[in-house]
Amino acid sequence: MQKMDLKKDLKHLYQASAKVPAIVEVPRLQFLILDGAGDPNVVPEFPQAAETLFRVSYALKFMVKKEGGPDYGVMPLEGLWTAQDMAAFCQDRRDEWQWTLMIMQPDFITQELVARAKATVRKKGASPLLEALKLTGLCEGQAAQLLHVGPYADEAPTVARLHNFIREKSYHFGGKHHEIYLNDPRRTAPEKLKTIIRQPITLEAMK
Repeated sequence: MQKMDLKKDLKHLYQASAKVPAIVEVPRLQFLILDGAGDPNVVPEFPQAAETLFRVSYALKFMVKKEGGPDYGVMPLEGLWTAQDMAAFCQDRRDEWQWTLMIMQPDFITQELVARAKATVRKKGASPLLEALKLTGLCEGQAAQLLHVGPYADEAPTVARLHNFIREKSYHFGGKHHEIYLNDPRRTAPEKLKTIIRQPITLEAMK
C-alpha cells in the first residue's frame, strides 16, 4: 500500500510563500492537542508537550500500520498563540502567553485509537502531560498565511507584513495566531528554520 503524504494532499495549507501572503480556506481538521501557558523558552511544560504529542502521534502511526491500515507520515508540530491581554502578546511579554501545541491527525484516527496509543506510551515511561492530551477538531475557515524563514525570535517583521496584508484587504482577525513548524529545531540551523504564520480572518470584526 502506498504511503499517504498528508502534507502533499494538503499542500495549500502546509506550503506557503515567503514573499506574497495568500488567503486559504482551512477545512475542519483534527488534532492531538495540549494546552499550556508561559514563556516557551522557560516553562518545562512546553518541550514536554511537544515530546508527548510526537510520542503519541508515532504510537498511532505504527499501531495503524501494524493492524493493516494505511501508512502515513507524522505531521509537523503546530501552535496556537494568544494572551488574556493581547497587548502582552504583541509586546512580547512571553510570561503571559497562552498556547496550544498540536499535531494534525488523519481523519480515520478515532478516540479509541488515541486511548490505546496513550496506553502504549504510558507503558514505555512517564509522560506528565499524557493524561491531558486530547483529540479534537478545529475549523479555521478563511485564513491568511505567509512563510517565515529564520529564527523564531525574528518572526515579528513577517507577522507585521501578514497583518498589514489583512488590513489592506479589509479583513478582520478571526481567530488565534497560528504557527506551523516545518523543521525540527534540534536538527536545523536557526537561519534555515521555516515557519508558516497563519491568521484566521473574517469580513466582520469580532465582538
